[in-house]
Parts: sequence; C-alpha cells; structure tokens
Amino acid sequence: MVADALEEKREIINRYRRLLRKAKPLLKGNDAKLIKRAFTIAMEAHKNMRRKSGEPYIFHPLSVAEICVEEIGLGTTSIVAALLHDVVEDTDIQLEDIERTFGKKTTSIVDGLTKIRGVFEYGSSAQAENFRKMLFTLSDDVRVILIKLADRLHNMRTLESMPRQKQLRVFSETIYLYAPLAHRLGLNAIKTELEDLYLRFTDFSNYKEIADKIDETKVSRNRFIKQFVQPIKDELDLLNVACEIKSRPKSIFSIFNKMKKQNIPFEEIYDLFAIRVIIDTPIDQEKNYCWQVYSIVTDYYTPNPDRLRDWISTPKGNGYESLHTTVMAKNGQWVEVQIRTKRMDEIAEKGYAAHWKYKDNSVKYESNLEKWLVRVRETLEKQDLSALEFVDDFRGNLFNEEVFVFTPKGELKTIPKGATSLDFAFEIHTDIGAKCIGAKVNQKLVPINYILKNGDQIEILTSSKQKPNEDWLRFVTSPKAKSKIKDLLKEDRRKIADEGKEMLVRKLRQMKIDLNSQVYEHLRDYFKVSSQLELLYKIGKEIITSSDLKKFQNYKPPVKKQPTERMQDVKAIEQEVKSKGKTEDTLLIGEDMDLVDYKLAKCCTPIPGDEVFGFVTVSEGIKIHRTNCPNAPELMANHGNRVIKAKWTSQHEVAFLTGLKVIGTDRVGLINDVSKVISEELKVNMSSLAFKTDHGIFNGEIMLYVNDTRHLEVLIGKLEKVEGVVQVNRFDSRVG
Repeated sequence: MVADALEEKREIINRYRRLLRKAKPLLKGNDAKLIKRAFTIAMEAHKNMRRKSGEPYIFHPLSVAEICVEEIGLGTTSIVAALLHDVVEDTDIQLEDIERTFGKKTTSIVDGLTKIRGVFEYGSSAQAENFRKMLFTLSDDVRVILIKLADRLHNMRTLESMPRQKQLRVFSETIYLYAPLAHRLGLNAIKTELEDLYLRFTDFSNYKEIADKIDETKVSRNRFIKQFVQPIKDELDLLNVACEIKSRPKSIFSIFNKMKKQNIPFEEIYDLFAIRVIIDTPIDQEKNYCWQVYSIVTDYYTPNPDRLRDWISTPKGNGYESLHTTVMAKNGQWVEVQIRTKRMDEIAEKGYAAHWKYKDNSVKYESNLEKWLVRVRETLEKQDLSALEFVDDFRGNLFNEEVFVFTPKGELKTIPKGATSLDFAFEIHTDIGAKCIGAKVNQKLVPINYILKNGDQIEILTSSKQKPNEDWLRFVTSPKAKSKIKDLLKEDRRKIADEGKEMLVRKLRQMKIDLNSQVYEHLRDYFKVSSQLELLYKIGKEIITSSDLKKFQNYKPPVKKQPTERMQDVKAIEQEVKSKGKTEDTLLIGEDMDLVDYKLAKCCTPIPGDEVFGFVTVSEGIKIHRTNCPNAPELMANHGNRVIKAKWTSQHEVAFLTGLKVIGTDRVGLINDVSKVISEELKVNMSSLAFKTDHGIFNGEIMLYVNDTRHLEVLIGKLEKVEGVVQVNRFDSRVG
C-alpha cells in the first residue's frame, strides 16, 4: 500500500515536470513560480479525491494544462487556470483566495470554468445554462473556451470509466456543441479527435472497422505517397524552397459520414488521405510561393478544375488559410493536395491561440474571428432568450460556412452560406432589414428571399411602408436576422396587444366585470389561447370580436382536476420504475435495470441488439432511441436530466419493424429472388416492398419484421449474395 502511494506520488511529480518541460519555451520571469504555486494548491485541494478510474484526481488538471500548452499553445495564465479549474467547485477554496494569489485575470477565467450550481427552469437544462454562463466570459477572454475545450478533450479521452448515463450526456454535448466550437476557433486537431471519440462511444463496431481498414492500407498507402511526392520534392529542392511534405488519413468520423451520406463502402472512398505541402517562406511572399507550388504540382498531375479552393485570398471565418487542389495520380487515383506555409499550418492546427503569435501580420485572420466574436457577444447580450434558444442561436453561429459577397462600393463582406438578401440587409443594419423590400444583385432585381452566391454584388432596396412579418422567419438563416425579426414582431405584437387590452377593459366594464388574473385565466380557457399576450393580440387584431366577448358573460369555468405531477427528471421516473411489477418485455430501463412501459422512437426505429437510451418525454412517457440516432445529440445535450439508461436483454422473440434499402443491377426475377430469401428461407414477415428501376439500376425499400440485430445481419448477408444485388443497408425511417 505504501509502495503504491509512493509510486503514485512519483507519477504525479513526473507529470508535473513534463508539463514544465513543455511550457519552458513560453515561460518568462516569475512564471515557473506561479505554476508551482497553482500546482501545490491544486494538489492539496484534490489530495483525497479520485477519478472514476481510480487514479488520483490531480492527473486531470495536469493533463488539461498539458493540452493547453502542447495542443493549443496557451501560456502561463492558462496553465494556472487549468490547474485550478476544479478547485472552487470541488473544494473549500473560494474565488477570493485565487484572486489574492494570482490576480483578477486568472480568477475571471477560473470563474468562467466553474460549473454552475442550483435549480434550473423546467424545459431548460443544466447543460444549456452551464454553456451560457461559460460563454459570458468569452466577451472578456477567449481562453475560457480554449481551456474548456482542453478539459472536454481530456474527459472524452478518459470516458471509458464513467457510468453509461454520464457517457451519453458527455459525448452528446461534445458533438452538439464542443466539436463545432473547436472547428469555429480553428482548432482542427482537437475538433477531429473529439469527433472520432464521439463515434468510438456511439458506434464502436463501425469505428473499429474503419480504423482497422485504415491500418491495413497503411503500407501500400505510404508506398504510393512516396512515389507521388518525389517529383514535387525534387522541383522544390531545385528552387531552394524549404518544405515539409506530409500526409494524414482523413478522420474516422469524416470517412464514416461520407460512407453514410454517399451510401458507399470504405473501399469506394477515393480521398482517404490528403497530402500537405508546407513551405517555409517570408510572410510577404507567402501567396506567390504557394501558387508556385501549385504550378509545380499541376505540371506533374492533371488537376480537377472543380476542386480548386483558394482560402489564401479569402480565408475561412475561423482563420483557415490554404490552397487546395485535387489531382489525378498516374495510377488513375484522385489525390487531394493542400499547399500552405508554416504559419498557415500552425494556425490551421492550433487556431485562435496561434493567431496571437502572428497577430501583427494576420489582419484578415483577426478580422474574421473578431467579426464572429462580435456576433457571439450580440447573442450573449440578448437577456430575453431562454437557455435553449440561446444554445440554438449560438450553434447557428458555429455551423455556417461562409459566402463572400460585395457591397455596391466593392467592399467584401462575409455572410453565412444559404443567407438571403434579407439576411444581408439585417447584417448591414436592423432598420435597413426591417424596411427591406428586395435587392439588386449584379444589377438585376431579386426578391428578399434570394439566396446569395459567392461573388454576388448586392444593393438593398428599402421602403418606409415595409414591415416585418412571420413569413420572414422562414427564409432567413443567420441568427442575427432571426433574433432581430423576432424582436420587431414582438414589438409590433405588444403594440396591438396594448390596444387589445384597452378594448377588453372597455367591453368588460360594460358587462360589469372587473379584469383580474382569474378573469384572464377564464378568458384564456374560453378562447383556447396559450397566453395572456396571445389573447390581447387576438382582441387587438379583432380575431376575437366584441360579440365573441359578449358571449363570454355566460361562461361557467369547469371544475379543474388536481394536476398530476409531471415527470421532470430521471430520479422521478426511476422511482416510478421501482414501484412497477415485472412485465413480459425485453428492455431494461433505469439505474436498477427494471422493466417499465416505453415506446420506440420513430426517428431511428431501435431493435433488440442496438445500443439504446431512454428519454423521458413530457407527454408520452419513456421513448427509446438508438445512441446513434440523428436526434440523440440534441436530446442529450439539451436535456441530460431526462436521459436514462436502457439495455436490451435476449429474452423471448418479439418482431420489430425495420427498413432495408437494396441497390443492384436490374434483371428478370431479381425481386422474386429477394422476396424468397426474406419470406421463405428466413421466415421473415414483410410489411411493405417499394422498388423502382432507372436505366438498369434497381432501387428497393423493404419494411420487414426482425427479432434483433443478429437476425438482421444474417438477413443482410443472405441478400448480398443474391445475384445482381450490389448493396444492402438498414435505414432509419418508417414507411407510412
């Protein structure tokens, strides 16, 4: 036992020294002493704490600090904040204590990283509130988010030892918010790893299959790359251009998505890897040299003209700069080549933090990120948004790719992809958006819902008579335009509601009724409206007329039953589970793995053998979803308090409806052979069979009943052996 304790102590000291070694190039003056002090405080604060894996808790803050240094490139303040990021929540140390020792800046970062405590409004979620609180510090210091991403990355790397329910919440939040956030801040390496870890925990079999195949093709891939890059390297050597040429396989997550989206096997993905040419050149000559390298590459290999991407002239919103081309190799294979400088490569990997290093020389990069931060701050300042609305708005700001357009005076503006002329009007100014009646794009008149394309030159047309309406919300895409339109509509609605209130008071006075909260409730019941504002608005708009109000005089409110308590969280439902007797079912739910009533979600149609979770809905009890259901990340990230464990057991055979997509080359008798395998050989009942043929290609969708995933796999295997069938895939939506 003593030996173990000594071993642990030695390991903690080793990790601390490793952190200092990695931080050494960044340290100045008193920095090493500050880091030592933070480590000592954290060590003392967490001395009796262990992680779920059994290892000392101090390993976690040390690892987070190391990620900050090595993978993000942050300095001393961030290292100190990373070491202290859990002490306020988990121990007796207060923020005031940290401020006394390390000053205001570090304290503000630690405060932003400290998780929020307390009760949250129903229908919101602790996670959404957490996220909003953390982002409030973004206005002052982006390091809060960068350290939070390092914290999340380490938690994802060590998620194995967590209980399944916690895993579900953590990996869903990760794919829903943290991976897009890493992408937006230009942290490409971290974003990629978070996505791969998410796939590993939600769909391990597909993750492992792709990882194994990448491994199997490694030797032949390396041989091919060596031959491909040799002539490029030789030419660059002749020009005396210092360069590094490396190749990296695409991430497992992106390969998996491509396979799913294009419905193709691993073997048919042609761009499994990209070749990166990184040159070391003076900053003022970067563009020239990159195009020179492009010229060398395309001298040897034929480029695909549709696949040229110039992010050097117009960098992406997250600061990414690079020249991409796809060329045909001598063996008939398409290869993506990325050309960039050392500075561009560092910014592509480490994003926002690397930007400070090159700040003076990278005005474009700064302005794009600053513009995005301004949009985030605007979202943060909207106090009337619920936490969930806020998260939705924020994600809107994260996900959008950009389109480059010009003002009438030739000024370049960056707007989200899919944005309309109305989005652009609101981007200029709220008043211009509110009065927009159309636009001139490239000198042609276009409506307000025209979708802008790269290179469009746009002039907004306005009229003082124009007013926003509900329809506008359907075709704007930018969070800024949406929130401004909602504000304007609310303002308009309130004015009409005020007029409605005056009309209501007058009418009730004639009927000798005093307007109070009880009368409001009866009016809402009688006119079947959800809120007081809606009631007054309808009266103001004369949807509810004077004669309708007159009829209300004889209204007798029904006697209300006692409201049944809503099941708001997992604990309540698990109490419910315990009180029920055992039933004849095949799904175990809750911490104690009891049997309870449930419904299968239609969005992903789970069957026995699938990895699943339970979600406590407001009105339909427990719904069972597959962990890789398209809706799972949003449900778990926003309502983690309503997620419960669920697990299939292999009891008696029950048939479950699922769908199969069959693709092949058409021939006489193919449908008959497919039906035979299903109904005769494997005794599976079909619910429906729909098929179409197009110039010799057969496309069929079959809904059928199976017992579990093993049964389904056998069926897919047999169908793939039918002559003419090329591919069989399960799909996730029900027919009818």
